[in-house]
Amino acid sequence: MPITREKKQLMSASEIDRTLVRLAHEILERTEDLDKLAFIGIRRRGVPLAQRLSQKIEALEQRQIPVGILDINLYRDDLSTVSHKPVVSGTDIGFSVAGKDIILMDDVLYTGRTIRAALDALFDHGRPARVQLLALIDRGHRELPIEARYIGRMVQTTANEIIEVKFQEIDGMEKVLMVERAGEVAGS
Repeated sequence: MPITREKKQLMSASEIDRTLVRLAHEILERTEDLDKLAFIGIRRRGVPLAQRLSQKIEALEQRQIPVGILDINLYRDDLSTVSHKPVVSGTDIGFSVAGKDIILMDDVLYTGRTIRAALDALFDHGRPARVQLLALIDRGHRELPIEARYIGRMVQTTANEIIEVKFQEIDGMEKVLMVERAGEVAGS
């Protein structure tokens, strides 16, 4: 099992919040019809992003943006290398995606493979009018032609570096870290 060591903190809780406020304003500026807008968070850390941005827009515009949760585990192209029995936590989209302007959200955009899987999973639920991507951190290194329309922060990384996003809802803490692989744990 690989071990990592913290290299530096990229964002604090207040910096994450300020970034989400900025992203909420960008979404409002670029959206023609708020009635067609819906957010879908990719399970795990895309979900708090979608929920928080929905709350920020509700505070600004006094209108609720629907939020769905998308589980992509069965759509991954590396499924056979991950596990013999993938853990499926479930998709929960309580609205029709047909004709909606969907903003798909994830914490870190890297190779683009997670987003490809998410698009496959999303289109199994209907045909949206448009799908855009929001990522809190874009670290480059794309393997597929995927690009985020909304980006919290661009962070250049090496192949040895990893971005870890910690959200209060999941991790009990709030920050974004850059860590690097430091080797292997003996016996793994």
